[in-house]
Amino acid sequence: MKKYLGILLIVLGALVLLISYFAQLVDYNPVQFTGLGLIIAGLIAHIVLTKRTK
Repeated sequence: MKKYLGILLIVLGALVLLISYFAQLVDYNPVQFTGLGLIIAGLIAHIVLTKRTK
């Protein structure tokens, strides 16, 4: 499960952005920054965990 943590965070961030879009919460910056933060954290986690396992 630790191996897929980065991908999980990316998907979770994308879901936050999609749900906020369909709930018409696109004018609220904290929601948008949360989704962006999850995606960035997921990218960093994926790179770090991928380099450690090789």
